[in-house]
Amino acid sequence: MITFAICDDDPRMARELGRQLANYMEEHSIAAYSVRVFLDGRALLESGGGFDVMFLDIQMDQPDGMETARLLRQRGCHGLLVFVTVLKELVFDAFQVEACDYLLKPLDSARFHQTMDRILRSLERRTTGDIVIQRGGGCEVVPLSDIVYCEVLGRKLYLHKQDGTVIDYYDKLENLERRLDRRFFKCHRSYLVNLEYVRGCQDGQVLLSQGERIPVSRLRERELTQALLRYMKERGI
Repeated sequence: MITFAICDDDPRMARELGRQLANYMEEHSIAAYSVRVFLDGRALLESGGGFDVMFLDIQMDQPDGMETARLLRQRGCHGLLVFVTVLKELVFDAFQVEACDYLLKPLDSARFHQTMDRILRSLERRTTGDIVIQRGGGCEVVPLSDIVYCEVLGRKLYLHKQDGTVIDYYDKLENLERRLDRRFFKCHRSYLVNLEYVRGCQDGQVLLSQGERIPVSRLRERELTQALLRYMKERGI
């Protein structure tokens, strides 16, 4: 079940977004989805914001779409954000809240379809790929999309997750690296980083979306940049 939220203070635009969304889902034979409509940012915030995808009008009464997005991110919301606006220059602020795309009003059907194609690919990546960690006499299934970075200290591996928790267990970094997919890059002899969470590289450090920094070897900085560009291209960014 894919959950969508549409937040726009113009009921006509909210209906138009809902119509285009329904048409797209019907064309792609996707029946397992739900849509909730909110006419202001406050109502969306009060709902908890636990949606897979949120379409946000930028120009609304306070909190406007951008402020609503900031508050959602501060509360730990990791849903995909798509901004809807009449002003093209406002979309540059979207990077601050990790929006995945933006749509200009009036809506263009072809552009909307491109955005939805990108959204479905992203959702598919988020829901595929797990790793089983052996811990003592038991095991734990960890989605690869939840892992921000991995580090080795002594004989232990530490998996740092996007919710702030850390899983530790005994193994070698080389063994873990063989089990991971292309989104992970070895930026340092003691670190593997998920490119999904990389926001830049500066002064020998990888900048992560949560504000953390991990080291990157001087000889691997250029490779990291190339790997990140390839990853973004594969995602259609």
